[in-house]
Amino acid sequence: MPDWSVSLHDGIHSLTASAWDSCAGADNPFVSHAFLSALEDSGSVSRRTGWMPRHVSLHAPDGTLAAVCPAYLKGHSWGEYVFDQGWARAFEAAGGQYYPKLQIAVPFTPASGPRLLIHPDAPPESAAVLANALRQICGDTGLSSAHVTFCQEQESTLMASRGWLPRLGLQYHWHNQGYQSFEDFLGALSSRKRKALRRERRDATAAGLSFHTLRGSDISQQDWDAFYRFYHNTVDRKWGSAYLTPSFFPMLSERLGDRVVLMVARNGTETVAAALNFLGGDTLYGRNWGCEGNWPFLHFELCYYRAIDFAIEHSLKRVEAGAQGEHKIQRGYSPSFTHSAHWIENPSFRASVSAFLEQERAAMAEEALALDQLSPYRRNET
Repeated sequence: MPDWSVSLHDGIHSLTASAWDSCAGADNPFVSHAFLSALEDSGSVSRRTGWMPRHVSLHAPDGTLAAVCPAYLKGHSWGEYVFDQGWARAFEAAGGQYYPKLQIAVPFTPASGPRLLIHPDAPPESAAVLANALRQICGDTGLSSAHVTFCQEQESTLMASRGWLPRLGLQYHWHNQGYQSFEDFLGALSSRKRKALRRERRDATAAGLSFHTLRGSDISQQDWDAFYRFYHNTVDRKWGSAYLTPSFFPMLSERLGDRVVLMVARNGTETVAAALNFLGGDTLYGRNWGCEGNWPFLHFELCYYRAIDFAIEHSLKRVEAGAQGEHKIQRGYSPSFTHSAHWIENPSFRASVSAFLEQERAAMAEEALALDQLSPYRRNET
């Protein structure tokens, strides 16, 4: 009987959309062929930006496609949101070469989701075989390491059982407890926090702005032009890099349709701010935002409160509002763990990273408990 076979692909179009999505499923927009192809076709993912596609496909012994995963060769650690630059410095100080490395991730997207994309009809051992195959790729090609970031917890657990090193991160997510309205959600907060949120929403709307939720084909080229300006402004303020090109955003409307949710604020006919979201099976994912001008509490209104409104209206389970931002806690977003798994090829360096991660996981758990004490929810609420 033939063995399992693994192939590397230097572009998402090496696999048909139907084949890829038969493994990726429909729940998470970021691992869809549509999203990943927009990154490549727009030039946002390329040698220029240091993300060189090396997508992995796994075929079962009977020749059928069992799994795929989005993978990239990286010559740096930018655009990942799980920071390993300290590991790179330590390894290179000891005479090693950390880059290039293999990154199994969605570029520039700190949103959790599946990374080992298993076909529903694949043999039950497919995920374990793929985890082993990713390790073997490092050994066969001379790469220092492989990193599966923002994966699902069960994926991290499975990979840990195959020798990978698990890592925890923290984000802030809003969880829908069956709320029927925003006022219903406010009722779960302490009186003082409830008044603060009402005041912020009142002040945000007092400036006379109008708010609009646009989806898919409702988003015009003019809307995207404005959004790209805002995106670039935000990147400039944060001393980041504008990896995403202007053509990337219109491609999203074309390829993802109503799964693209753009919330805009207008001053008369002029768009002054926008927040880009993506709709998953049961989750709204907040990604990028930007504005022009100084508008009190507009960031909170457009990125957090409007997202909660949308989630309640569409009976979604949660809102994931992106990386960082302890200020989200006071607005009803709770600290939530994110997961990643790391393979370090060098045994002695792997032992050092493992010891570091063990300490980091303990510190992360303590931090989550401390942050939970800042929760605005009444203590009799879960």
